[in-house]
Amino acid sequence: MASVTATRGDPPRRPVAPGVDPLGDPFLRTRFAPPALPGTFLRRARLAEHLGRSPRTPLTVVEGCAGAGKTLLVADWAAGLDTPVAWLTLDPAIQGPGMFWAHLLQALRAAGAAMPPSIGSPARASQVDHTLLSRLAAELAARDRPVTVVIDEFDRMTAPEIADQLEFVLHHGAPGLRLVLVTRTEPLLPLHRYRVADEMTEIRGADLAFTAEEAVTLLERHGLDLSVAAAGALVERTRGWAAGLRLCALAARLSPDPEIYLKEFEAGRSTIADFLLAEVLERQTAPTQDLLLRVSVLERFRPELADALTGRHDAAPILAALLRDNTFVEDFGHGWYRLHPLFREILRTHLRRRSPGLERRLHRRAARWLRGSGALPETLAHGAAAEDWEFVAGALVEDLALGQLFTGPRADELAELVAGLETHAEAEPSSPATDLVRAARHLSRHEVERGLARLRHAEELLTGHDDGAAARLGCALLEALAGRLTGSAEQAEEAARTASDLLRSVPAPLLDDHPELLALLRTHLGSARLWAGHFDGARAALTEVTRGPGDPATALPRRDSLEHLALLDYLDGWPGGAERRIDAATAETERFGLPLPAGTGLRQPVLAAVAVERDDVDRAEALLAGTADASAPDPVTAAGRRLATARLLLARGRTRAALAAVEQDVAADQDSPWVRGHAALVASAAHLAEGRPEAAAEVLRTVAPEQPGCLVGAARAHLAAGDRATALRLLDEVAGHARVGPAVTVRAALVRARVARLDGDLGAVHRLLDRALREAGPEDLRRPFLEAGPWLGPFLTAPALRGLAAGWLVPAAGPRDAAAAPEDETGPLVEQLSERELDVLRRLAGMMSTEDIAADLFVSVNTVKTHLKSVYRKLAVHRRNDAVRRARDLGLL
Repeated sequence: MASVTATRGDPPRRPVAPGVDPLGDPFLRTRFAPPALPGTFLRRARLAEHLGRSPRTPLTVVEGCAGAGKTLLVADWAAGLDTPVAWLTLDPAIQGPGMFWAHLLQALRAAGAAMPPSIGSPARASQVDHTLLSRLAAELAARDRPVTVVIDEFDRMTAPEIADQLEFVLHHGAPGLRLVLVTRTEPLLPLHRYRVADEMTEIRGADLAFTAEEAVTLLERHGLDLSVAAAGALVERTRGWAAGLRLCALAARLSPDPEIYLKEFEAGRSTIADFLLAEVLERQTAPTQDLLLRVSVLERFRPELADALTGRHDAAPILAALLRDNTFVEDFGHGWYRLHPLFREILRTHLRRRSPGLERRLHRRAARWLRGSGALPETLAHGAAAEDWEFVAGALVEDLALGQLFTGPRADELAELVAGLETHAEAEPSSPATDLVRAARHLSRHEVERGLARLRHAEELLTGHDDGAAARLGCALLEALAGRLTGSAEQAEEAARTASDLLRSVPAPLLDDHPELLALLRTHLGSARLWAGHFDGARAALTEVTRGPGDPATALPRRDSLEHLALLDYLDGWPGGAERRIDAATAETERFGLPLPAGTGLRQPVLAAVAVERDDVDRAEALLAGTADASAPDPVTAAGRRLATARLLLARGRTRAALAAVEQDVAADQDSPWVRGHAALVASAAHLAEGRPEAAAEVLRTVAPEQPGCLVGAARAHLAAGDRATALRLLDEVAGHARVGPAVTVRAALVRARVARLDGDLGAVHRLLDRALREAGPEDLRRPFLEAGPWLGPFLTAPALRGLAAGWLVPAAGPRDAAAAPEDETGPLVEQLSERELDVLRRLAGMMSTEDIAADLFVSVNTVKTHLKSVYRKLAVHRRNDAVRRARDLGLL
């Protein structure tokens, strides 16, 4: 065949003779012949059917690991085609575009699909003329019968220019060319284009894995009769790997009971282990055997790491040869290798028997090599396997990875990994790093005293050391956490200042690798500030966390910060905003597949408190039920639960239980002004419900100026006690506070409306109620209206305001309702009766006298009179008969 010149300006050195490649070597016929199928080959219908669509797509890719059965699958399928099949198996000798295309043209000739001489043949191993490719594509496109080209071991082709040339011929040669690539790795072709156009058939490693049913049939062909359950266990062990199944079958045939053998199979003491060691390991050279045994302690390895374990420098060629020979070594990508898990398990067991004590030393060497490569998770795993706890703790601290014990996808794994530190706590002397890790473990379990003891010892050991920036930063992180857990804002603030100074001496790339460090610091600081009542500072720190990078490492502090911000929104009177924050926190959880906190965070308490504001007390009760048996991780969470519980009890009319709830102390080093204020607010509401307005006003006297909600509560109490002037003065003070939300402003407007009603200014009443309804409607706030008192009923059902209240606060107006007069006293109950008031009301309905009621309830007559006054006030009546009638209308009796 006449030769064709190579790329312009690069003439060939000599003509190319027929039957030889561009290097002058004869074509090897074995490269162009599909492999023969063994007698035990199993044709799997599902894969054959999937390949059956290949003639309808120009490209087919069969990708899987060595020994997965790719080549035999394609060879069996190709044998059944009624069109020419050109087969080419690549090997390391086929290097360069010229060699590749010369062999592909020879494959076409060997399949009887010879190309005309005008196409030519590459003259150089490293180059090919683009004209040749154009002519080849044109010739293929003009063929009546398409030709199928199978390229086996395509992963050996690593030159991008060959991939580009092949894609060019495939694109322009359609429909006369069907290309099938059998490979261990993803081909370099632009596969996404073919996927989008539905012009590619794919079979991947997961498809090639044998199912339990297929394994039963395969083992039958090896003379084994196994149940599906036994075969399934074997498939689990081998991951459905074809070669592994066949090896197990060969080994099991030597057992008198193959099923029991495979069920009880243990690596290292089994026939299959003997078989693999004899047929695979012992056939290798001594250096190769040594390398395989030593790397069996590794999940994955590079040649350089293997050299570190062997102490030699021959790993690269040994591993390349093992991979080429499919000897249970897999290419893990990017220069990494791994052993098949079954083979690795057998080798590791053999290593322990042959060289006791060596495994631990190998783990230590691997840990130190990996430490230098930046692979921290594997470094820690091997350090722990070597029980080198000083090394493990040092790596955690020096890499600023201490925060990973608290957050991130590996937090639980890391916590379990460093658990050995506790076991060896007395056996080994402590260091700053080991003390810090132990402190972190204690604090993560809320063992504050033990954690602080370890932390203080670490800080003492660091005294006088100038090179301990990473360890000192770890101390700052734990100090901030301790401040949060103990309710000490001062401790958290000092830790934050220390961390800020230390960050200047830490390399920026190291900080970038650990975003969880700053996220945790700011979250702890924000929580401590919130406890101390520094709402603006808390919001700034927590918001900074939520604006940080959204990745798995920071998912937990982001969720934590969003929940704290939700509590802040609720405390400021924005229940809708609080609910949206909780939704965002839940989305953050779901985004990274993290479990929702079961009663451990602020999610349920905040949502329960919001539900109470909307008078959905059943939902609130269900939410708080999930927190009943869980310990609170910090004072803020404990207080949030206590507040939500007290609000719920008030809504249920259980005033004594609500008072008991807020009287429970929350363990903390410092007092929290907002906790004290809201406890007083609950107590004030309870006193009002029981008819003691003076006590209600007194309990808020010392906390009212600090918080708008408390000012409104105090104003309501003073008004109930008949002091309108003080009530109005307190309401005026509310206007001076920023970020006051509708849960506060609506209550303030209702108190002002009550004052206007008492003054006879009905116009002002309507204006204030109109404003309150417009603010409350979007938030679905019902509780402020229920707390305000029964005097609201006639106004809310009157035509002037019913349109704003209808559907969410009062029933929608009907024809008769629309004609009702404003002075119609029928309206909803807008403040719940307490349990004791209901007891009195029931006896009142039974025509019992005041003295009889007192005797029946074992209380004084004056106490009964006090309860009656409260009942009359809440029902907006003045006589006992009216009270009974009104209670029956409302369904209370």
